[in-house]
Amino acid sequence: MQVFKSNGKVLLTGEYAVLDGAKALALPTKKGQSLEVAEDGKDIIKWTSLDENGETWFEAQFAIDNGKFQPKLDIEQQKDPEVRNTAQRLQQILSSAYEINPERFSGQIGYSITTRLDFNRKWGLGTSSTLINNIAQWLETDPYKLLEKSFGGSGYDIAAAGNDHPVTYQKTSHGPAVFTADFNPVFSDSLFFVYLNRKQNSRKAIAHYRNQSTENIRELTEKISGITEQVLQSENLEEFKLLLQAHEVLISKAINLPRIQTELFPDYHELIKSLGGWGGDFILAIGGEQEKEYFRRKGYNIIFDYSDLILS
Repeated sequence: MQVFKSNGKVLLTGEYAVLDGAKALALPTKKGQSLEVAEDGKDIIKWTSLDENGETWFEAQFAIDNGKFQPKLDIEQQKDPEVRNTAQRLQQILSSAYEINPERFSGQIGYSITTRLDFNRKWGLGTSSTLINNIAQWLETDPYKLLEKSFGGSGYDIAAAGNDHPVTYQKTSHGPAVFTADFNPVFSDSLFFVYLNRKQNSRKAIAHYRNQSTENIRELTEKISGITEQVLQSENLEEFKLLLQAHEVLISKAINLPRIQTELFPDYHELIKSLGGWGGDFILAIGGEQEKEYFRRKGYNIIFDYSDLILS
């Protein structure tokens, strides 16, 4: 049996602008996803996905049929929208992998595959990106090509999935530029993450972002890249806060959305920064135990210290 592991991700700087070449700072998380592969018969992939508690949340079989990977779902599975959607996403990934490397699916070998998550799949830490990176490792292919052929996206989450240290990520005309970043802030004990427990439809934000002029986008990417570089060099918490606040203002204007702090936590006396798609999944907050209690009183009970979540 072969076992592959990839890390989850937090995007500290560069949300939205990373799509157009802004330099972003991506933080791999200690929580990730593994993929176990064993040869099993032929013509069939038997797939089982386990959650963070070891419980099966998805199970299906895929016929290896000349790159189509038709899912075989029983009547009850077909009635479940999550099962149908997951089967379609897997079919898309496997079909894209076949296009890149058809030799691994000759039809003479079948596989039994099990995925295991370390985190709740609702958290937005990279269920899809860790899966794509694991499949790419298994098939010995380029994970960025697999991402491009399947889901698309900037690719920063793939960079985090394959690295055990913070990285800077930038889309270039020559492909992704990924470099290990020296980011282990001495003030990390004043940083924590709060799960907002809500999904954000970011299509409107992306549409507004895309409606900007080419000149505005170019200017934004340059400014965000500059902030990323300064964040990496920040030596104290006050400087770090000022940089993140400037970052929030720039992105807020670009996507025409209020800052999450303005919208949900206007009375919070320290800084809050959105992460990834604004308004959903996790936020970064600055403070200590008293500030964590502020969020708990408001019903936000999933809180991680920086050192408990981020690889460094």
